[in-house]
Amino acid sequence: MLPLGNAISQHNVNFHSYADDTQLYLSVEPTNPDGLCSLTACLTSINQWMSKKLLKLNDDKTEVLLVGPKLKRDIILSNLGNLAHQVKPKVTSLGVILDAELSFKPHISKVTQTAYFHLRNIAKVWPFLTQQDAEKLIHAFITSRLDYCNALFTGLPKKHLKKLALIQNSAARLLTKTKKREHITPVLAELHWLPISYRIDFKVMLITYKALNGIAPSYISELLISYQPQRKLRSSNSNLLIVPKVLHKQSGEAAFIHYAPKLWNTL
Repeated sequence: MLPLGNAISQHNVNFHSYADDTQLYLSVEPTNPDGLCSLTACLTSINQWMSKKLLKLNDDKTEVLLVGPKLKRDIILSNLGNLAHQVKPKVTSLGVILDAELSFKPHISKVTQTAYFHLRNIAKVWPFLTQQDAEKLIHAFITSRLDYCNALFTGLPKKHLKKLALIQNSAARLLTKTKKREHITPVLAELHWLPISYRIDFKVMLITYKALNGIAPSYISELLISYQPQRKLRSSNSNLLIVPKVLHKQSGEAAFIHYAPKLWNTL
């Protein structure tokens, strides 16, 4: 992908490549058309590069997602030209459904639907399973889905996370034969299962640890800045991170660049 990557980078467009899937992304302001011009020029270069290699871009699988406030999205949409018909309300990236507001409502709905399907199937074969085997099935088909890319769920309203918590609670009740009227918190503690919100924070902390120790992608490590006090303090050796200020409280504080350092500094 190096030659194609060079063609993309010439237009100041960021990209990620996964096998035969290439994702382009950039930040633009509705009042500044230069970003959109860079995107269209980049796509033209990609088409030319593929033509020289006797390849063809699959237009049917080319999707555009505009992320941001609806007013800004509408302005950008009106300036997209031929790309406007490829704009989608949601797209799937590595199994995660992304929507224009990054609410993750469609993704959480899909996860809950799939998880309940597998939970019902596990319940059907329950009489033939040992508790150990049943727990393995629950982790393989349900817990793995709850944990997949869950670091994206930082800052989501509790009502969205509650849907995921209900799945985990149902799985715990099935595994331990706990009745619906009984409190689930002691059951989760006995199973050593972290609640959903704590699982999200754990994943963020794990990514942060990897980033600080050179075992995470550079585009994540570059988001974290170590705190260096101007004079020698006891906190100098505390491995603290700088928590950047944000312009928009709801979206800004949920961003990894703010959420991860703030959480890390609580250790």
